[in-house]
Amino acid sequence: MKLINFTQELEGQFCRENRQPLKEVSDLSDQVSLEVYYFQLDKEKVNQYGVDKIPATVIEGEKDYGIRYYGLTAGYEFATLLQDIADVSKKESGLSDEIKDQLQRMNKKVHLQVFTTPT
Repeated sequence: MKLINFTQELEGQFCRENRQPLKEVSDLSDQVSLEVYYFQLDKEKVNQYGVDKIPATVIEGEKDYGIRYYGLTAGYEFATLLQDIADVSKKESGLSDEIKDQLQRMNKKVHLQVFTTPT
C-alpha cells in the first residue's frame, strides 16, 4: 500500500506539517510506503492521480480507489486517514451489500466530495 504526498518545492503552509505524520505512519510498517511528488515538477504524477491542489494525500492499495485528502490530515482527519488506510489494506469499504449493489447499478460516474470541520 502507498501513501502518496503531493507538495511543492518551496513548501507552503501545511505542506511540511502534512508530510510528517504520513512519514511516521509509513515508518511503522514495511507494508506502507510513502512517495512524495512536487506539484509543479511532477506533472505526470499530478495528472495520473488527478490532483488539483496541495497539500494532497492519495491512499493507494492494489489499485487507486480515488481516495484523496486535500489539506492537513491532522486532528480529527488523522483518525479518518488511519481508518481509510486500514480499509484499503483490507480491500473493504465497510458498505453493506445492499449499498454495494446499488452502486454497481449506477450508470454514470459520480464525483463525491466530503468537506469536514470540527465545528
